[in-house]
Amino acid sequence: MEKMGQTGFIIDNWQVSPAEGILSRDGKVVHLEPKVMEVLVYFASRSGEVITREELEADVWRGAVVGYDAVTKTIIKLRKALQDDARHPRCIATIPKKGYQLIAPVLFSTDNEQSVTQENISSKKLTRQPAKRKAGLISLVLLFFVSAYWLLVASPDILNTNITKSNIPAILVLPFDNLVADRQHDAFVDGITEDIITDLSRLSNLFVFSSNTSFQYKGKQVTPQQLRKELNVDYVLKGSIRRVDDSLRLNVQLVDTKTNFNVWAERYDRKVDEVFAIQSELTQQFINALTVKLTSHEKQQLVTRSTLNLKAYDHFLSGQRISKQRTKESNEQARIEYRQAIELDPSYGRVYGALAFSMAVDYRRGWTDTPIETLDRALALAEQATLLDINTPQTYWVLGYVYMMRKELDAAERAAKQSIAIAPNYADGYGLLALINNHHGNAEKALKLIKKGMRLNPYYTWDYPYNLGRAYYSLGRYEEAISVLEQAQERNENVMPPKLFLTASYMKAGRIDDAQWLVEQILVLTPGTTITHLDKTTSIDNRKLKKVFLDDLRQAGLPE
Repeated sequence: MEKMGQTGFIIDNWQVSPAEGILSRDGKVVHLEPKVMEVLVYFASRSGEVITREELEADVWRGAVVGYDAVTKTIIKLRKALQDDARHPRCIATIPKKGYQLIAPVLFSTDNEQSVTQENISSKKLTRQPAKRKAGLISLVLLFFVSAYWLLVASPDILNTNITKSNIPAILVLPFDNLVADRQHDAFVDGITEDIITDLSRLSNLFVFSSNTSFQYKGKQVTPQQLRKELNVDYVLKGSIRRVDDSLRLNVQLVDTKTNFNVWAERYDRKVDEVFAIQSELTQQFINALTVKLTSHEKQQLVTRSTLNLKAYDHFLSGQRISKQRTKESNEQARIEYRQAIELDPSYGRVYGALAFSMAVDYRRGWTDTPIETLDRALALAEQATLLDINTPQTYWVLGYVYMMRKELDAAERAAKQSIAIAPNYADGYGLLALINNHHGNAEKALKLIKKGMRLNPYYTWDYPYNLGRAYYSLGRYEEAISVLEQAQERNENVMPPKLFLTASYMKAGRIDDAQWLVEQILVLTPGTTITHLDKTTSIDNRKLKKVFLDDLRQAGLPE
C-alpha cells in the first residue's frame, strides 16, 4: 500500500494523485483529507474485493481504537468527493453484513506511462477476487464498549442535496469567528450565533437554515458562491466577536450570494453586559436591510429575551457545550452549570428546559436508578420552562420530548406544534412532530413533516432519515424504507431504533437473510432486546402498526 501511495491512478474518470492529496476531472480539482485519501488508495489496492470495517481499522487506522462513526464519516466524505450515490453507486458499494467494495474500474499509471484515455478505461476489465464473508460480531462488541459516547454523525445530505424552497429569501448564518486566543470564549461566541439563528427562525417570511447545518461550516473557508451552490441560499450572515475583559466588539456582514456584495454591515463596540441589546439591534437591522415583513406577534417575540443576566447566560452556554459530549458524566456536569444559572436568574426559562432535557436523557439511556422519579422531575422542569419563557421554541420542544418519553403523545404533539408556531423555521420541531406522528401511525403526515425538517437542516443527524424510513415502512414502501434506514444506521451504528425498523423492512421486502443477520447484531449490542421488552417500551400507540412491527421482528428471529 505504501508503494501505491505514490502512484497515480484513474477511477470513474477521476485522476487521483495521492502524493498531492487531490482528485481532478474536467478541470475540477477536489482536495481530500489525508485519511480519506488513504482509504481511497487502500480500496484501489484491493479493487473488487469486499473490505470489512475491521480490515479498514487494522490497515488504514493501523489498529487504533476508533468508533464506527470514524469509518462511516470517511466513506461519506469519499463518496461526496467522487460524486457517488450510496443508493445507486458507481464507485463504492455498501455490501450488507460485510463491508464496502470498490466497484469502479481502476487503472494505474506510473511516471513512464502516457496519459490514459477514457477509451482505455472502458476497455479495461476489472478482475475481482471472491468476496470473503466475515461475521465481525466480536469486533462490533469491542467497538461498542470502548466508545466513550454516542456520536451523532452529521454529514451533508447524500439522499437529497437539492434544497427546495419557496420564493422567500433563504438565509444561512455562519458561525461567528472568535478573535480571542482564549478558547474558553468559544461557547460564548457559538451561543450568540445560535441565538441569532433562533431569532431569525421565528420569522415566517424567511427560510432560515438550522444551527446544525450552520455549524458544519465552523472553521472552514467557504465563499458565498459556494454556499449558494451547495444550499441554494440567497444571503449569508457572517461576523466576528472579540471579548476582552468587559469589552465586546462585534462585526457583522450580510452578503448577497448572487452578487457577492454586502447588503448591510455593522460594527458594535459595547460593554459585554450589553450583548443582549446588541442581539436585538442586530436582528432588527437585518430585518430592515431585507425589508422583511413582520406580524405583530413576531415583533413582540423579538423584543423579549430569555435572560438579561450575563453570568447566568455564560453558565447556560457552558452547560450546553459540556452536554454535547453525550456521556453520563458530561450530563451531570452540565446540570451543575444549569443550576448555577438558575441561582443567578430564577426566571431563566431556557435553562429549566435544558435541565429537563438532561434528565430525560438520563431516563432514555438508563443512567438513573429512579427512572420514574427522574421523568416526573423532567416534566415539572419542562412545564416550568414554558411558563417562564413562552417565546423560545426549544422550551416547547423539550416539553414535547418529555411527554413523548412518558407516552403521552397527544400532549407531546401539542407542545411540538407550539415550538413550530413560535419558530416556523425550527427544523427539530418538525423532526419531533414527525416522530410523534409516526408513533400515532400517521405516516403521510410524518413524511411531509420530516421532509420539511430535512430541507431546513440538510446536514441532519441519523434521526431524520430514521423518521423518514419509519414513515416509508408504515406506508408499505419497503425498498425506500430500507434505503434511508441503511443511511440512518451508517450515520450512527450504535443506536437501536434504525436497526429495528430496518429489520422489519428487510422482512417485508423478502430479504430474510439480511433481517436475521441484523437481529444477531442487535442481540450482540443489546442482549436484553426481546419482543416482550419492545411491546412494553415502544411508544407506538397504533395497535395495528405495533402488531405488524413486532410480528416482523418475531419472524426475523428476535426472541420473545
